[in-house]
Amino acid sequence: MKNFLLLFLILSFSSCFTDTVEKIPQENRKVKIGKFNVDAAYAHIEKQISFGKRTMNTPEHDACKDWLIQELKSSGFEVIPQTFKAKAYTGEMLSGTNIIGRYKPEIAERLLLCAHYDTRHIADKDSSRIDQPIDGADDGASGVAVLLEIADQIQQIDIPMGVDIIFFDAEDYGDDKGRNDYSWGLGSQHWSKNLHEKGYQPKYGILLDMIGSADATFPKEGYSMKTAATQVNKIWKLANQMGHGKYFVSRRAGDYTDDHRFIVENTSIPMVDIINIKADGRFGHYHHTHADDINIIDKKTLGAVGQIVLATVIKESNKEF
Repeated sequence: MKNFLLLFLILSFSSCFTDTVEKIPQENRKVKIGKFNVDAAYAHIEKQISFGKRTMNTPEHDACKDWLIQELKSSGFEVIPQTFKAKAYTGEMLSGTNIIGRYKPEIAERLLLCAHYDTRHIADKDSSRIDQPIDGADDGASGVAVLLEIADQIQQIDIPMGVDIIFFDAEDYGDDKGRNDYSWGLGSQHWSKNLHEKGYQPKYGILLDMIGSADATFPKEGYSMKTAATQVNKIWKLANQMGHGKYFVSRRAGDYTDDHRFIVENTSIPMVDIINIKADGRFGHYHHTHADDINIIDKKTLGAVGQIVLATVIKESNKEF
């Protein structure tokens, strides 16, 4: 009887740590929209590239992961590393880590911001060194860099709303020839089926992918319009009002397999994908080639996206959106 009682107390005590902490409403307080620091974001891209090729199962990848965790912590975010194993289309077993940062996790009103931090293991669209990994300055590093700077500004401004930033892993280790959509976004597939918090339901999410090249255009992507049309239209309208309409174009695009697709399929979270898609439906000429290096990054594009996403976060926090 004593053993049974002891076991019951242990289980009861343990459950206190697995249940979701009760949320509280955000303060009714407005803050000003700050100026996005594009130089800091650019430096974050350079830092990621300095680690080397951040492909899966490499020391360079793990070094970048550890740095990202520390950067989020230094911006006042509580960090949850979500480790997982996933089998790649090559048959290789990948060891991945989704980096989940939570700003004011006790606040009920929340926004999700995300990007992937791994890079392509081959340059399969190039004409040389095809079997070698790429820098991924735009495809991966640019979105991460913008979110790191937004995380820092969120802390400085001290917004009352909660924000979650997730850096997904194993997004770019997919099969580009086999038409196997589910070989991509392995980290977001895992997270969307294993949410870090029971009943997790932010207002919506914004995914950033390839948002830093000079000639970038961000159309209204298909899955985004199916699940978050209201949010897409508000963000694109805001971009036009702030003078960035040449990037946030009004044309519609098809359904693109990116991390947001798997979140849409496995959760009820509306998702907005800000991604560089050309008028012909293709990605930039540098996509999955060695040309995706620091020279492809343009500060005007990077700054435009950073300013719009930062303004969106602040307006949501101010309940003006």
